[in-house]
Amino acid sequence: MEESWRNYLSPDGPGRMRISKHGRMLTDAVLVSDEMHMLGHSDDRSPAQLVNTASMPGIVGDAWAMADWHFGYGFPIGGVVATDIEWGDQGGSISPGGVGFDINCGVRLCSTELHIDDIDAKSLAEELSNNIPAGASRKGGVQLGNTELDSILSGGASAAVELGLAEERDLANIESNGFLESEDWNVGHKAMKRGSTSLGTLGSGNHFLELQVVDRVVDERAAEAFGLRVGQITAMIHSGSRGLGHQVCSEHVANIEKEYSKSGDSWYSEKWGFSVPDRQLASAPIHSSEGASYFDAMCAAGNFAFANRSALTQRLREVLRNEYSVDGELELVYDVSHNIAKIEDHVIHGKNCTCAVHRKGATRALGGDNPELSSKFSLGQPVLVPGDMGTASWVLAGPVKGGNDAFSSSCHGAGRRLSRTAARKSIDSGSLISDLESKGIHVRAKTPNVLSEEAPDAYKNVDEVISLTNQAGLARPVARLRPISVIKG
Repeated sequence: MEESWRNYLSPDGPGRMRISKHGRMLTDAVLVSDEMHMLGHSDDRSPAQLVNTASMPGIVGDAWAMADWHFGYGFPIGGVVATDIEWGDQGGSISPGGVGFDINCGVRLCSTELHIDDIDAKSLAEELSNNIPAGASRKGGVQLGNTELDSILSGGASAAVELGLAEERDLANIESNGFLESEDWNVGHKAMKRGSTSLGTLGSGNHFLELQVVDRVVDERAAEAFGLRVGQITAMIHSGSRGLGHQVCSEHVANIEKEYSKSGDSWYSEKWGFSVPDRQLASAPIHSSEGASYFDAMCAAGNFAFANRSALTQRLREVLRNEYSVDGELELVYDVSHNIAKIEDHVIHGKNCTCAVHRKGATRALGGDNPELSSKFSLGQPVLVPGDMGTASWVLAGPVKGGNDAFSSSCHGAGRRLSRTAARKSIDSGSLISDLESKGIHVRAKTPNVLSEEAPDAYKNVDEVISLTNQAGLARPVARLRPISVIKG
């Protein structure tokens, strides 16, 4: 990819770098970064991907890359792009590449009444590893019949409650209450088959269940509202829609991409009159049959992911009940989506706009006065940012009032510094496990030989990512969580 964007790059206030509109861009692009942070990405293709997203049909506002930005499929991971659903004849573009293959990959944080001195982290890691299904396979998942799976796809977390796989008290602490409206929940046969046995499983890659200790509180009032205190044991669950969501994305990517053909240095859809610089950005008008079908199926897969994290939470509760008799004291702090597109109302250049907001590796950071939030979050929505398994994760908060200018969005993690291939070549998994163990971090992985892909050195400095996010005015730090036990696929 050409890098002419560097000629249009300039500082844009604390924690922000702006790429001014040029070429085929329809808007400016903003990176949550500074000049020092940019130096760590001298060979990164992500800014060029961000520039490409700024040419999406119907785009409004700026194209954003959160502080954890890195290279992805079509969109950079960390990308946030909004399109006007009333643009043109059939609405602005909806792009499967702007959501990703792990639909509603997300993270939830649970708090306990346990103190760090109350537990044996090594022993508990062993119990969790034995009882939390992880890995690329579906082994250990809940067996669902078609009727049960249909209810999950249409009802999300509330359907998991009805099936005895979740707690009703958790629903108010899940983004969108764990439910995305899907009229047809029409996912294909292959996706249904993959989902029929994978509910309640972590998966592989960067998915995990982590026991953590709150080692620092930055915002006392927000931490108290979220139920967090220094020394407390928390649990973070990072998983998504598993093979079901991947299959949904794959099928709709193929269905939409086939409408595009190469035209000079662009890809053009004669059917919709859409032109994009990268085929991986292939999109359909949101009100077209293809766009509407994708969005509906995406919501159904998103519901599966909410139910999946709910079922994993119940398995965690069972382990804690058996080990410490505290399952009833495991409280859900919050659950956020990382990969999703949502229809939201925003003010763009002083005008109200109903937008399809694509967040790919980004999380919402709603203001405390947003009607979607329960009253306990009046100081701002909890924003959960998993770091790497050797350093820390963070809890942030959205604004007390109103939304930030990145469509109320924030970062979703530390962000990769090394590709998976580069990490495997440069990091030894055995040495990594020994090093983490010496630091009191007990890792249990189903496939230890690929653990190097998730090594701390493969990720950016999460504290720097949080600092940039705070400087940019997107979300403020509340508490820092240090890992003590990690369960991986």
